[in-house]
Amino acid sequence: MDKYTRAAFIYAAIVTIGGFVFGLDAAVISGTVKFIAIEFALDDIQIGNVVSAPALGVLIALVVTGAICERFGRKKTLILIALLYVVSAIGSAFAPSYYSLVAARFLGGLAFTSLSLASMYIGEIAPASQRGKLVSMNQIMIVIGLTAAYFSNYALIQIQDVGPFLQSIGFVQQDIWRWMLGMEIIPAMLWCSLLLFIPESPRWLMSKGLEPEAKRTLAKLMPEDKIEAEIGSIKDSLEKDKPAESGFVKQMLQLTEKKFRLALMVGVIFAFVQPLTGVNPILFYAPMVFEQTGIGTNAAYEQSLIIGIVSFIFTALAISLVDKIGRRPLVNGGLIASIICLMMCVFAFKQATYEITQQDLVKLSQNTEINVSQLQPIIDTTFSSDTDFKDAVKPLIGEDNFRLYESQLIQTSVNINAMLVLVGIVGFIAAFHISIGPIMWVVFSEIVPTQIRGVAIPMFALICSTISYFMQKFFPWQLKHMGAGDIFLSYAAAGIIGFYLLYRYLPETKNRSIEEVEAILLAKSEVK
Repeated sequence: MDKYTRAAFIYAAIVTIGGFVFGLDAAVISGTVKFIAIEFALDDIQIGNVVSAPALGVLIALVVTGAICERFGRKKTLILIALLYVVSAIGSAFAPSYYSLVAARFLGGLAFTSLSLASMYIGEIAPASQRGKLVSMNQIMIVIGLTAAYFSNYALIQIQDVGPFLQSIGFVQQDIWRWMLGMEIIPAMLWCSLLLFIPESPRWLMSKGLEPEAKRTLAKLMPEDKIEAEIGSIKDSLEKDKPAESGFVKQMLQLTEKKFRLALMVGVIFAFVQPLTGVNPILFYAPMVFEQTGIGTNAAYEQSLIIGIVSFIFTALAISLVDKIGRRPLVNGGLIASIICLMMCVFAFKQATYEITQQDLVKLSQNTEINVSQLQPIIDTTFSSDTDFKDAVKPLIGEDNFRLYESQLIQTSVNINAMLVLVGIVGFIAAFHISIGPIMWVVFSEIVPTQIRGVAIPMFALICSTISYFMQKFFPWQLKHMGAGDIFLSYAAAGIIGFYLLYRYLPETKNRSIEEVEAILLAKSEVK
């Protein structure tokens, strides 16, 4: 590796730290849900608001980030995003109220556009031969951050004895959720500091007429004798891509043309199917989901670690296989595996029963502060669903007590094949990360014709993000009113519909140029 390629790798690695912070920010909330609900006495909708606040922030950021990026440059925008992460992490860790916590996490959501901006920056500074590898680093860093969040949550939940050192730094057991959220502060500050050392994108500098500055940046990325040719290439590209005065309006009108219909259909199908299969609720509420099997709080956090590890392994596999096997086999195979795994969870939860016996009352009196005599009306009563059981218990002991001891109550009463749920969830996460998770963005970049790319891809991202927001927001409410079995059934149904539509309409784009893919989609559109 020569010094120029090494420099590109270093700059790309710095930028992709943002992916790590994103993954950490997105997944760390999963470990805090129970503690936050108790701290601020939250109902199900309020819990959903805390978890989904970043998803709401990103909806707004999607609209404005492009303009900020073009006005101030890639580097300054990345630094602004890193600062938002820092402020969000500090604000979340020290939030004095529910509303301040939601606001702080909303700020973090504004920074989630670091993902698209990082890919843009890396694409503009990377050598052509290394571009795909360097851009894919961002996806790997996301799942590393996600895994780190599960590990840090698990490590903190294991702290039972607060020794002198932890006392000296202000560690208090009931504030464990603040430490979970505060873990983001250090990597966010590190990223913000390192971004000061990356150069501005040469393509952006040229778009602003700053040719001398662009040449200085290129001198770090390629030999001097190649700089003039690269400058000429950038000029030609900028001239070719220069939008007309009414470019945006023209592109919006072009979306209605028949020749683009199939490309738009595939993009919209992907944008709906990816979030509707339930990956975000499972990732962001992992301990809560596992606690529904009765394994207990500590074991639930421990099993969440498996999700992080599996996410990393199968994302890496997807990146290595997508250009060898192709998009269709991975997407179709991944969706079939997802459906099977989700149905395993459905079967397990539908077969589960819930019953508290006299012997169970003894255990509950030893492990909780519940007045167990209040549970006498339902002793030896068998409930066939988690919702029926919860609806019977809550009026007897009160909403606050139920929220505080939900894990122990379910652990005591449930009769379920917990291993089937674990295998189903882990299998789904593996199938998602080797298929529709990372490959959706690959397909977007390949099926959308150049003429409408500027509006179509942001539209797909907006659809996907909007659905993700509502999926995260209403999961606690769904769990309370629908039960785990019906929730997983809805995810499986979305997977079945998505598989049918993508199997029918998704073309194979492996080893085909964008122009070739456009011609295939055009031909199919003309037939329909």
